[in-house]
Amino acid sequence: MAKAPPSISLFLLLSAVVFITLPAVISAIGVNYGTLGNLPPPSQVANFLKTRTSIDSVKIFDVNPDILRAFAGTGISVVVTVPNGDIPALANGRQARRWVSANILPFHPQTKIKYISVGNEILLTGDNNMINNLLPAMRNLNTALVRAGVRDVKVTTAHSLNIIAYDLNGAPSSGRFRPGWDKGILAPILAYHRRTKSPFMINPYPYFGFDPKNVNFAIFRSPYKAVHDPFTRKVYTNMYDALMDSTYSAMKALGYGDVNIVVGETGWPSACDAPWCSLENAAWFNLNIIRRSQGQGTPLMPNRRFETYIFGLFNEEGKPGPTAERNWGLFRSDFSPVYDVGLLRNGQGGGGGRPALPAPSTGGGKWCVAKSGATDAQLQGNIDWVCSQGGVDCKPIQTGGSCYNPSSVRTHASFVMNAYFQKNGRNDGSCNFSGTGVVVGNNPSNGACRY
Repeated sequence: MAKAPPSISLFLLLSAVVFITLPAVISAIGVNYGTLGNLPPPSQVANFLKTRTSIDSVKIFDVNPDILRAFAGTGISVVVTVPNGDIPALANGRQARRWVSANILPFHPQTKIKYISVGNEILLTGDNNMINNLLPAMRNLNTALVRAGVRDVKVTTAHSLNIIAYDLNGAPSSGRFRPGWDKGILAPILAYHRRTKSPFMINPYPYFGFDPKNVNFAIFRSPYKAVHDPFTRKVYTNMYDALMDSTYSAMKALGYGDVNIVVGETGWPSACDAPWCSLENAAWFNLNIIRRSQGQGTPLMPNRRFETYIFGLFNEEGKPGPTAERNWGLFRSDFSPVYDVGLLRNGQGGGGGRPALPAPSTGGGKWCVAKSGATDAQLQGNIDWVCSQGGVDCKPIQTGGSCYNPSSVRTHASFVMNAYFQKNGRNDGSCNFSGTGVVVGNNPSNGACRY
């Protein structure tokens, strides 16, 4: 997964929660199982997924033998990953055979290893030694599997969508691979996939590259600025479909539109250092991803099922970096859901119908005000966003308005932040404002200024 979101100064409109209906049985949904943090042992994780969820496959970022043993006999498919640094050595056929003997044969078929991903987002690294040895390593591992009599494990590699020369407002049907990578690197990889009937694996993350002026387009929210493809006359209502169809178009332009696509990673964090990350937005994004994986498809690939691995299974508290890096999970370390997207069994929110999102407060006695440590610059940013895009009437804080006095950035910000909070059902997430808001139980109304 890419490590940092784009620099964005615009606040996200946290739309009111609505529901979509999922199929009665969710199938072909996988998760990325990262292990950075104080997480339960693999045996407990495997049992949880088998007995309490409809998740039928996991993708791991190594070949951890404890994890592979834990999933033996569960029926849950596992995608293993060759560490990036091992790729050059696997360009040697003998080393590839040794790797398969050490990391696949002791566990398969008791553990349903489905794919070997050779590295992760190798082109993004810019390391020519790894890039040049990527396809030879893939070929050698496939040959080693066949020689060992293993024909149901396919070899692939996961690509970041920096491989696409993507224009946020461009026509998805004009999507093309980046020059220099298209015919020299990706065409031979696609030819390998066609020959071996293995999938082309991509990581389409709208989070890492959306237009700050059109955030709703990235998270399946309304209102949004749609993308109209003048060549196909298709209308795109979300960025994910545009990314998928841009990839398909790039593959088709090279003559490989028939190669299967697997979504190796996608998701949306439930918290970050900006207000467009919330429980509601993460749940809504992943609900729509699940819907597409079940056969909704995209404008250029209608009714197509995409094998999909949501990122990720757990919030990984041990990950370094920005807040978002620790908040991609569907579940906490105690197996409680961060939010529910219909993957739990036995009446725990699974199966379809209406997955439960965080419920807005319906009682009284809750207001949102500026946090004491927030700076005037942060609070002015809140005012600017709420008054321009938050759907709130800001006339009361203008000159002559009932809440103009006392005239300070802090009091004005508290009024508009609370107006937004009340408008969105008094849900605590609607008072986050990148950590500058706080929910209080005392009514801050003052004289004619009514909160």
